[in-house]
Amino acid sequence: MSDVTPFPIAIPDEALLDLRQRLTATRWPDRETVPGAGQGPQIERIRALCEYWATGYDWRRCERDLNNLGSMHTEIDGLGIHFLHVRSAEPGAVPLLLCHGWPGSVLEFRELIGPLTDPVAHGGDAADAFHVVIPSMPGFGFSGKPAGTGWNVARIADAWLTLMERLGYHSFFAQGGDWGSAVVERISRAAPDRCRGVHVNLPMVFPTAQEISEATPEEQRMIGRAQHYQDELDGYAREQATRPQTIGYALSDSPAGLAAWIYTLFQDVAEHDGDPETAVGRDEILDDIMLYWLPNAAASAARLYWEERQRPTFAAEPNPVPAGFSIFPGEAVQASRRWVERRYPSLLHYAQLPRGGHFAALEQPGLLTEEIRTTFRTCRNLPEAARP
Repeated sequence: MSDVTPFPIAIPDEALLDLRQRLTATRWPDRETVPGAGQGPQIERIRALCEYWATGYDWRRCERDLNNLGSMHTEIDGLGIHFLHVRSAEPGAVPLLLCHGWPGSVLEFRELIGPLTDPVAHGGDAADAFHVVIPSMPGFGFSGKPAGTGWNVARIADAWLTLMERLGYHSFFAQGGDWGSAVVERISRAAPDRCRGVHVNLPMVFPTAQEISEATPEEQRMIGRAQHYQDELDGYAREQATRPQTIGYALSDSPAGLAAWIYTLFQDVAEHDGDPETAVGRDEILDDIMLYWLPNAAASAARLYWEERQRPTFAAEPNPVPAGFSIFPGEAVQASRRWVERRYPSLLHYAQLPRGGHFAALEQPGLLTEEIRTTFRTCRNLPEAARP
């Protein structure tokens, strides 16, 4: 089946009522025993979030946003795929695939879609216009849930290549963060003739032992950030990589538990001064959580970590596809320019940004939009024979 059809989202009122009842009936743990968030999100913060979720949050607003952004559906490799597709009216627009990760969703890119597809209306140049495609990862959001094993990064990359071809985009640019970075990296290696360039805000660049021993002070700082993340903040990733079904029972049954599980990431890897909701608004956080709660996707999304642990797709050899890198200061995984240049000989752009963290599209949509434009501006109109 290769049809592409509209996919209007209309959650039944009964599902929203069930959510409110579950939130109201939450059995809360006792208070943390340390000041701050050293044991995870503080109980006052999660209780306030859930109280607002039950009494003040408006899912129908979010639902309208999704339906107004070209909510579509198709089947690829036996699995239903939900995606957003917004075409630009500019005649020179080029296709751009935007890839989210965990605990993200297609909604991460909501504030980028207008500026990317209609740059003139947002103070930009018509020459920077894109047709935008944003798929929900398998097992995430309103995409189907794999019933068997094998849906790792490599298979997702193949599915997105099929999706772009099906939409009439034989060649395109690709952008991603988090797992989306791994997917676009794999796409560029699997189909360098089709992927004209990539941009990422989480680099799939990991220093070698020699690079670590030769690290500059700036690189030592980057190594230290990654080590702190691995030592103190990646408990969720280890659980999802080893026992996704175990955590899935709790996350599927308790909206408060799911909220705390996801809120932890906004707390730990967004850039803020102690309050994650100053980096990403409460409604946006809840919109994101809803795309795990409503389709009961917490366990199926978590399994991506398990899948990739079974069959890692990371490649160490240099990647010749043109690439751009945006390093946000709050991101846990960073890379220096010289580390990047050794792995991407056709580097188009490298920048260290003044603000923003792991959720760059949510935290700093304007900065990320300009980084995407800058990266692809130099090669978007090159003829095939002139591309690196």
